Amino acid sequence: MFCTLAIALSVSAQETDNAMLKYGLNFLKTPYVAHTLEVNEEEKLVVNFDEVDCTTFVEYVLALALSPVKNGTIDNADYARTLQSIRYRDGKINGYTSRLHYIADWVNNGVRHGFMEDVTAANSPDTVRLSLNFMSTHPKAYKHLESSPENISKIEEIEKSLSGQLFHYIPKNKLPDEGFGWIKDGDIIAITTNIPGLDVVHLGLACYEKGVLKLLHASSTQKMVVVSQEPLAQMLKRNKKFTGIRVLRIK
Repeated sequence: MFCTLAIALSVSAQETDNAMLKYGLNFLKTPYVAHTLEVNEEEKLVVNFDEVDCTTFVEYVLALALSPVKNGTIDNADYARTLQSIRYRDGKINGYTSRLHYIADWVNNGVRHGFMEDVTAANSPDTVRLSLNFMSTHPKAYKHLESSPENISKIEEIEKSLSGQLFHYIPKNKLPDEGFGWIKDGDIIAITTNIPGLDVVHLGLACYEKGVLKLLHASSTQKMVVVSQEPLAQMLKRNKKFTGIRVLRIK
């Protein structure tokens, strides 16, 4: 389902330096709803601007910022193609496991296809080696894994292909409340975790307020898209499962 009004209202944002932030702010107060991509038995592209989780929120904003503007509007077909290239491995829908479930895979796809860059590596020497197995070892948490040994096997293969890769991150004890000059408004913030078998547990957008780095995100606790009341650095420190952040940028 497309929300053409939201696309039309947001088009002017592409003409600024902060398209990601401007589009993201248009989603403020949009309800947080989990599992909106699991509505079909067969994997299909879902576009639902009326309900988002932390990942779909960032995907919708990124797709808006990347889509071509023609006569002041974004064509639905262009938007769908762009979103599909973000959400699915190499832009091809081929069942549940073609969706980029792990953020490490999602980032690799974006970098490989030239619409995203990981700006963390040039600015932080700290690294983590991927060790992924959460989905394959918790199939009951995923509708399309619980009933499909074939999908579990495919996910295991993906996990093995990603495990061992290194990524750069900023440990939470090194992130000040004011952020860093190289972290820009609208950058994608991926919050890393110490939960075994996972790499990232939350996504949002960098949003500075009065010189303080905050997070524009779909909040599961506040049940809507909000700008965090506290600095991102304090959000990280409050949660023992958060270890730091990766910073990604549209190209």
